[in-house]
Amino acid sequence: MESQKCVKLSSGHMMPLLGLGCFQSPPAEVTAAVEAALDAGYRHIDTAYNYLNEDAVGKGIHAWINKSKGASKKEAALRKEVFIVTKGAAHDKDLFPKNKDGMPNNLDYGVDHIALWKEMEKMVDLGLTKSIGVSNFNPQQLRRLLAIARIPPAVQQVEMHLEFQQLELQKFCQENNIIMTAYGPLGSPGRQLPGDAYKPQLLNNALVKMLADHHKVTTAQVLIRYWIQRNVVAIPKSTNKGRIQVNGDVWGFKLTDQEMEALLGMNKGPSCRSFRQMSSLPGVKEHPENPVELI
Repeated sequence: MESQKCVKLSSGHMMPLLGLGCFQSPPAEVTAAVEAALDAGYRHIDTAYNYLNEDAVGKGIHAWINKSKGASKKEAALRKEVFIVTKGAAHDKDLFPKNKDGMPNNLDYGVDHIALWKEMEKMVDLGLTKSIGVSNFNPQQLRRLLAIARIPPAVQQVEMHLEFQQLELQKFCQENNIIMTAYGPLGSPGRQLPGDAYKPQLLNNALVKMLADHHKVTTAQVLIRYWIQRNVVAIPKSTNKGRIQVNGDVWGFKLTDQEMEALLGMNKGPSCRSFRQMSSLPGVKEHPENPVELI
């Protein structure tokens, strides 16, 4: 991995600043998308057990390794180039159980983040993973982990885009040597949202379009480059080969300090959070570990 395209984690490992997000990517499409991303120079793939596409992601990686290996590059060396992120499952059997009325019923009120973290530390000890982190945690939850962690969280993955930049959380993570990953950095333009959900229109924003025209790039490239220059990992999601290639081509230009400051000024705060679908489910707001209610 090229060091200028990576950030160093507290675990000592290098994490690519650009990754391919695989949330809501159908297995039938994600295999080709992963292969296209690796062909385009991506070396970071983000998935999760709950996305139900881990097997398809693995097939894409395997296909890329098989066609790329040769006398100069062995299979093991190619595998070492790829940084794979996944998230653990909340349940051993039914991922999305429902009650007798057909409503989601997968809330575990007995969840113990401390006990779970200690088990994750064991995975590092056993060599099953190289780095461990969290997703959608708030500062209060992170403080509890940091107080007991033998191996501190290396990464925190949350929703972040220009109108919802999570500046206080960024500051907390920076002070505690936790690298942040932004999911939805483009505003998730292809995601199906309920009618009352906030829908960022970042790809058509006038300021973003002006900067894109100035640098002769796309608005998506400006949005991704902003996070990379803030040392925040960005994982835009796409299964379109052309868009994957363009989104990955963000290393040939740089935003000026004034341009970065202007984009920082687009932040509007929590009112622009768009990933709110869980909040409407019965019992979520009352759950003791609901990160949004604790902020």
